Amino acid sequence: QFRLVESGGDSVQAGGSLKLSCAASGFTERPHCMAWFRQFPGTGREGVAVLSDFVPTTYADSVKGRFTISRDNLNSTLYLHMNRLQPDDTAMYYCAASWHGCSLRVMHFNYWGQGTQVTVSS
Repeated sequence: QFRLVESGGDSVQAGGSLKLSCAASGFTERPHCMAWFRQFPGTGREGVAVLSDFVPTTYADSVKGRFTISRDNLNSTLYLHMNRLQPDDTAMYYCAASWHGCSLRVMHFNYWGQGTQVTVSS
C-alpha cells in the first residue's frame, strides 16, 4: 500500500530554517509528480512546491527564493528546505503524490501524508 510519511515540523523563530522530509513507500512505479502543500487554520490546502520529471519545478510566489524542493530517489524521500521562515509560513505541511497531472493544484493529487506542523514565531 502506497504511503507518505512527513517529518521535520517544529517551532522556530522568524528568520530560522527547517527541513521537512516525506518518506514514500509501497509503490511499484515512482510517482510522476510529488509536491508540498500547506494548510492554514480554517482554509483549504495551497500548493507550495512541486517536483516532477515531466514539468519544471514550480514554487508558490510566497516562497520563491526561500524554499527549495528536492528528492532523494535512492531513499524515496522528498524534502522541503525552508529558509528565512516568517510567521505567515505557520501551517500544517503535507506531502502529496500523483501519477496523473502535476501542478500546485490539489486536484492533481490523490495520495497525501498525515502532515507535519510548522510554527514560526515573531
